[in-house]
Amino acid sequence: MELGHVTECARKIIDNIEKVIVGKREAVELTVAGFLSGGHILIEDIPGVGKTMLARTLAKSVGGSFKRIQFTPDLLPADVTGSSVFNQVENRFVFREGPVFANVVLADEINRATPKSQAALLEAMEEFQVTADGVTYDLPQPFFVMATENPIEYEGTYSLPEAQLDRFMMLVSLGYPSPRDEVEILTRQIKRHPIEEVGAVIEEVEAEQLQMAVRDVFLEDSLKEYIVAIVGRTREHPDLDLGASPRGSLALMRCSQALAAIDGRDYVRPDDIKRVAAPALRHRVIVKSEQSIHGLRSQRVIEEILKSVPAPTA
Repeated sequence: MELGHVTECARKIIDNIEKVIVGKREAVELTVAGFLSGGHILIEDIPGVGKTMLARTLAKSVGGSFKRIQFTPDLLPADVTGSSVFNQVENRFVFREGPVFANVVLADEINRATPKSQAALLEAMEEFQVTADGVTYDLPQPFFVMATENPIEYEGTYSLPEAQLDRFMMLVSLGYPSPRDEVEILTRQIKRHPIEEVGAVIEEVEAEQLQMAVRDVFLEDSLKEYIVAIVGRTREHPDLDLGASPRGSLALMRCSQALAAIDGRDYVRPDDIKRVAAPALRHRVIVKSEQSIHGLRSQRVIEEILKSVPAPTA
């Protein structure tokens, strides 16, 4: 697939999403970049700012099958992956697929379920397969998980384990809309919700081709070293208890390739890496408890690291 077609399709998806999500171009582009990268996206923000709508609109835009899992405290792992049911006619157990068997899976309010149910997604997100009763079942391709969560300070939430957070390509936030954008939201929803008019702009097969084409975007060796240097600083930063894993380096590389493709370029620039550094790394690091009490957040630490690591020049 030619780069021009990748850029065209990506912009169609972005424009389609912006029919529903108003004034959040950066968050929308990062989300689409995450999809093109072949990873998974975690959307964290306060209730009511459009997290679920963003996930639903992307799912409708890229075609393929779509399933939504509403995570609740009583959700069981089998409710996610599926379970074996006894078939009396055939006199044997038959596996009944769970909602995770879809091209696009929306894990809504994922941190309202218990850690055991959250962990049911781990194998699916990393290995693109599900194991039940000793049998492994492949998931449909492309397979993309979009999860939403409310901040941990909110009542009724459970913190996601580090192993699961590390499997999300990026952490995206939306924030409150500006007054002008909020007026536009009211205007668009006077009669009906705009998501009702959103349809697919690409086909299921095309989505997988786009993900493969993005990997052809050129990444110069000095930029690979730049990525490794940024991630390496997180492992030795005095305010962090835990730095980013090599999966963080891969996320930086894949997401920067996707942003370059969206921008119509067949090569990555240092600015692409800087742009995705915080979304790709902030959920992978853990700020020391004494620093967190004083308001130091992982976003700020990543910004400090970007200033301290010199970017390669042409």
